[in-house]
Amino acid sequence: MDDANGLLSPSASTKRGRDPIFAMLSKCQAAAAAGADVVNGTIGALLEDDGTLAINATYVDAIKASTSLDVAAYSPLSGLSEFNDLLVELALGPERTGLLQSLSAKAMATPGGGGALRLTAANLVEQGGVVLMRERHWGPYLGFLGEAGLQRRTWPLLGPNGADVDLEGFTAALRTTVGEQHQVLVWLNDPAHNPTGLSMQPDSRADVLDAMVHSALEHPEVGHSLMIDAAYTLYAEEPHGWATTLAEAMDAGMMWPENLMLFWAVSLSKSHTAYGARCGGLVALHPEEEALSRVYEAFAVTGRGTWSGPPRAPQSAAVGVHQDPELAATWGERLEVLSELLVRRRAALVAACDTHGVPLNPTHDGFFAWLEHSRASDVVDFCAARHVYLVALDGGVRIGLCAMPEASMNRVAEVMAEALEVLA
Repeated sequence: MDDANGLLSPSASTKRGRDPIFAMLSKCQAAAAAGADVVNGTIGALLEDDGTLAINATYVDAIKASTSLDVAAYSPLSGLSEFNDLLVELALGPERTGLLQSLSAKAMATPGGGGALRLTAANLVEQGGVVLMRERHWGPYLGFLGEAGLQRRTWPLLGPNGADVDLEGFTAALRTTVGEQHQVLVWLNDPAHNPTGLSMQPDSRADVLDAMVHSALEHPEVGHSLMIDAAYTLYAEEPHGWATTLAEAMDAGMMWPENLMLFWAVSLSKSHTAYGARCGGLVALHPEEEALSRVYEAFAVTGRGTWSGPPRAPQSAAVGVHQDPELAATWGERLEVLSELLVRRRAALVAACDTHGVPLNPTHDGFFAWLEHSRASDVVDFCAARHVYLVALDGGVRIGLCAMPEASMNRVAEVMAEALEVLA
């Protein structure tokens, strides 16, 4: 009999395997339950030093205080209008006013940043095509692509001499794709990249934007979409760096091609510590309102056919927080505290790795750090045997400093150094 007694379709029968992050988390939890002194670097959520979930209570309390109407009623299919306006604010920050003098913006609420990824995958590339991304990326990207009938084409994470962009690799991948497809979609998780913590610097952002603009101008018959996956952006030193780069390019006289649209996938999961609320959205910029409206009409149809409608209460709660000056200030103060916690942990990890000779990748912001290694599973298994739990991914080890107390960073580096020595 076929897979699952013939119940699964041929495409579904290929969906196998357990998420490596949750698999290692289960091992860590079992060891802790047995009394082991564990360091848990598997979790992709921000934890306090005592292992409890770090919460920005201003927003969470606002959700808990939601009216019966907001809990029970449907949201509009594209989200509450006031929430969509907030999405634009979160994506563009202080550059919003200047950019919207010459550009139009449109936003749509989605169930977290993952919903935004789904919208672009389902609508901005023809089935059977590829989406461009760096070779180190969030693993579930592949799931979104698979569900949309797409594959990936990658370029190296780092350029020559450790540069934060491989511009030659990016332009080569872009050039190849333009020659093969009628649409080009780039997913770029920046700043505070998952899984490395890398953040592109201003010159690198400008180079990537310039490459997209030139490609679109040279190939007016090919649609170009650049989507900034901004899941961790509010924990970065330059939270609105891409908006700043765009504003500077516009001020310098950038000619915006009609066949280019810029997107931001916004998530409230990390910035508002409400992972389970599934609240986020997709923001786009383009000179023509008509073009935005047509694209978002397609997005709304996809949303209706995928998740029906986004949750209403988290949207309304976010609007309430950000429209109230006192609540907004309190939320911002707590965000700053959590950001500083990550800064201290990263500094401690980097210093400890330097001391013990562990060659971390460049890491600047956000929740993670990264150790490039061809035998990542062996490294992780060695560390787990010493009750330091990390995650093996394609090409290296993801280190969840978001979940590890500052005092544990030396132990983590020491164990990784021992693993590297044994596996050399």
